[in-house]
Amino acid sequence: MSIFDYGVIVCYLLFITSLGFIFRKFSSDSSDFFRGGGNMLWWLVGATAFMTQFSAWTFTGAAGYAYSNGTMIMVIFIGNAFGYFCTFLFSAARFRQMRVVTPMEAIRDRYGKVNEQFFTWVWLPIGIFYAGIWLTGISSFVSVVFGMDLKLTILAVGLVVLFMASLGGSWAVVASDFMQVMILIPISMVAAFLAIQAVGDGSFASGAATFTSKLPEHHFDWTILLRPQIIIFWVVAMIIKQFSTINNLNDSYRFLFAKDTRNARKAGLLASLLFLFGPIIWFIPPMAAAILYPDLSAIPELSTLNNMADGAYVAIGLRTMPMGMIGLMVSAIFAATISSMDSGLNKSAGIFIRNFYKPVLRKDATETEYLVAAKIVTAVFGLLVISASLLISTSDLGLFDVMQLFSANVAIPFVIPLIWGFIIKKSPAWSAWSTVIFGFVISLFTTRIMNPEIIRGVLGLDSAFTDVEYTHYLQFIGLLFNVILSSLWFLGTVVFSRYNSRDSE
Repeated sequence: MSIFDYGVIVCYLLFITSLGFIFRKFSSDSSDFFRGGGNMLWWLVGATAFMTQFSAWTFTGAAGYAYSNGTMIMVIFIGNAFGYFCTFLFSAARFRQMRVVTPMEAIRDRYGKVNEQFFTWVWLPIGIFYAGIWLTGISSFVSVVFGMDLKLTILAVGLVVLFMASLGGSWAVVASDFMQVMILIPISMVAAFLAIQAVGDGSFASGAATFTSKLPEHHFDWTILLRPQIIIFWVVAMIIKQFSTINNLNDSYRFLFAKDTRNARKAGLLASLLFLFGPIIWFIPPMAAAILYPDLSAIPELSTLNNMADGAYVAIGLRTMPMGMIGLMVSAIFAATISSMDSGLNKSAGIFIRNFYKPVLRKDATETEYLVAAKIVTAVFGLLVISASLLISTSDLGLFDVMQLFSANVAIPFVIPLIWGFIIKKSPAWSAWSTVIFGFVISLFTTRIMNPEIIRGVLGLDSAFTDVEYTHYLQFIGLLFNVILSSLWFLGTVVFSRYNSRDSE
């Protein structure tokens, strides 16, 4: 790192921090603070939808997976593109037409007040843990670049994000998302170009010609690491997971910002197109690292990481980028995580204020009080995210595995009734919270109780799971069981809709 790199990073952080001051007067009430008053255009909403769907985890955990396993990682991001294309086709417009400030208000309108409180208090720890994963991802990256202690890095980065999100609200969040897309895409393209050039010993033409031939064979032939049955079920599960985490009532908040349904639909299409293009350039550097640095333990900067593969992207960036470009790379990775974290903090604080503080604690408070409380709650949640990240950093699992296991076994049970409730209008109120509880039980059963050998036999595999196969098995088994069985549970409750369609008001 040169003085030019440090200068770029300082300028970037000052710019991001200034957004909080610039947009602090845009929020005159809680609706402005949490969703920009529902007055944003499609290019702003599309940028924030794109940026909030990934984070530095893409450049650490997912890049580590690309380093180890190759092109299979593309499946997850194709799932994102598919999910957002579906929002373009039908769900984005319907989300915007709900005309609510937070997604929990939509849940209240659909299922009643009891479910509003249930989903509020289940979501808050989930949202904090997700943000903790994102913060760990960016901190792992930064700790390698600066040679800092990981825990100290988590604290420093977390406080920067906390400050911006608590000061400026949704306008600062969305404006920073758009600007960060403008930073992320070109820097990612440069990183990919330099990585291919490095493979070709300084020649891009030579690198492009030899890139695929020098990659480990299993980067394209997935069956070398995983048997076909495992691959099929994992791919199906990942597509379903990414679709589910985009098209549900809880994640409808991305489109509540939009000015109207037309802008909401165009935002979904923009996010879909960006997710088709992005993975092509994001995962070239870590795959190139698999060619240039097959043994990452030989790179001293990665010694601070529990899982060295998480540092594959930064390893090749440090060795291929000229002075000043490393600072831009760090800024781009900052951009990815700051977008996810500040949006997550803004969303969680909005849910707490609008769905608990306002209806339960302070029904008759002024909008000024709600706005002040929102900023305080955002700061408190930010500190909880930092604590969660410090806990996650002690895990021996790679960030990719932590993210996928958490999504499959916790997030998916949470969103199942929020997908079906968007489609089916008549069901008893208890169908929603009971489906979530049933899903958590399914997750506990599949991960802690069920014998994997039973599934191995059902799949027709003639030998035990390898370590790699077992990790992928854990990622898909809970998800598929949850999607199927929790959906059947919810659909089964529909027959009781004649007796109770909502909680009593």
